[in-house]
Amino acid sequence: MSIKSVKENLIKIAPDLEIIEHDISTASVNEAALAHNVDPGQIVKTIALILEEPILIMVAGNTKIDNKKYKNIFKKKAKMLSASDTELYTSHPIGGVCPFGLPSNLVIYADKSLENYEFVIPAAGSANSSVIISRKRLINMVSAIIVDVTKKIIQ
Repeated sequence: MSIKSVKENLIKIAPDLEIIEHDISTASVNEAALAHNVDPGQIVKTIALILEEPILIMVAGNTKIDNKKYKNIFKKKAKMLSASDTELYTSHPIGGVCPFGLPSNLVIYADKSLENYEFVIPAAGSANSSVIISRKRLINMVSAIIVDVTKKIIQ
């Protein structure tokens, strides 16, 4: 059902964007980076967290939430939604969470880590779908608020 809501949403707001459905999983950053032959940082991880209400934060795939930075901005410790709550609030399963086709208006944030890439690749509602989009267009399309809440993952 989730990819269907993304398709319906994108037809309305960005009919030129193509949802790419892969024969393999793109649920993890590494899987998606391999499928697209790109740097893992270009993969957008859309993380569902809870403040007073659920929120989404889009971050570069080669980063993770920095608890100190997060707490400085949101005045709370970062707490991810459970898999079932993530699907309830976004209609997307883990591995397919994206800022498109949401059943309700969630506040969406975009981390500064995305600024390193002109084009980024968020999921598209399933564990094997994605969209290639310019970073600026993505942020504008979903009215994301820019924050600085991540640190680079040390490999």
